[in-house]
Amino acid sequence: MTSKLIFLTNPIHPLVHAEMETFARVSVAKSTREDDLIAGAREASIVVVRTPIPAALYDQAPNLLGVIRHGAGVDMIPIPEATARGIAVANAPGTNAVTVAEFAVGQMLSLAHRSAAANQRMRASGWASARALADDGIELAGKKVGLVGLGAIGQAVAKMCHFGFGMSVSGYRPSGRASLDFIEVTSLEQVLAQADFVVLACPLNDSTKGLISRALLGKMKASAYLINVARGAVVDQQALVEALTEKRLAGAALDVFTQQPLPVDSPLYGMENVLLSPHMAGVTDDSLRAMGSSVARQARQILGGQLPDHLVNHESTSQVQQHLARRLGKS
Repeated sequence: MTSKLIFLTNPIHPLVHAEMETFARVSVAKSTREDDLIAGAREASIVVVRTPIPAALYDQAPNLLGVIRHGAGVDMIPIPEATARGIAVANAPGTNAVTVAEFAVGQMLSLAHRSAAANQRMRASGWASARALADDGIELAGKKVGLVGLGAIGQAVAKMCHFGFGMSVSGYRPSGRASLDFIEVTSLEQVLAQADFVVLACPLNDSTKGLISRALLGKMKASAYLINVARGAVVDQQALVEALTEKRLAGAALDVFTQQPLPVDSPLYGMENVLLSPHMAGVTDDSLRAMGSSVARQARQILGGQLPDHLVNHESTSQVQQHLARRLGKS
């Protein structure tokens, strides 16, 4: 088994890296350029994904058994092409949910109390100018948070807001179900129209791309805030910029963007009512260890000929099993 190679598109937690080296060889991509990703994966049995990989990688990696997302969202992986080859696709759902939820709530607090803007203004313009921002601040207590996405992250946000601040919680998910009885599950339009804070925590897929459209942004209250810890493409970013510029929204906290890194000429940089962060909501030392441990466990399973705990392309289980058996010489 030690002859098998695990290829990492990006570095992972050092303790997890060391753990993987106990049962496989481990290498890290020279860069996230497409040619370096393809070159690094040529001998790999497992690819661990923290940056988008090209579909062309599969044809250049004849030994590939599995592709594992270091996180929950699998939009970085060309899944149909992997499935067609019998390659297992797995992820690590829920492992960073608390980290993302804490980040989202922290941004809500910062927007509500104008703390980030006050910090900037106090440094630039002094005490009195910064203190004046407090007059427009609000409390979270008694307000309504609307969740778009009620998976592990959405539910963690719901618990923090409901039990921590006494907020009422509404949410939208296509299935129309929620496992927490204090969440009012309703339509997407109602979630956006009624909430004081809207938190986007849904995956990016064909049905959620552009989900938060110009029309839906227009349904939000002018006093409301939008927090996006999902994916940039879930939102019509140009429409959001216009709504913020025209003060049809009170503000936003954006961790993800349609183009990453966010271009230096983006008008978002000049908006005091917008909090910007570099796609870091799910990243802490704790979450990196949790995500990495899940990835390592599933890599060991795949190399041992077993299906991973969180197989994503489960509709092709039989094909994946056959591919594993052929490549590992097991019947």
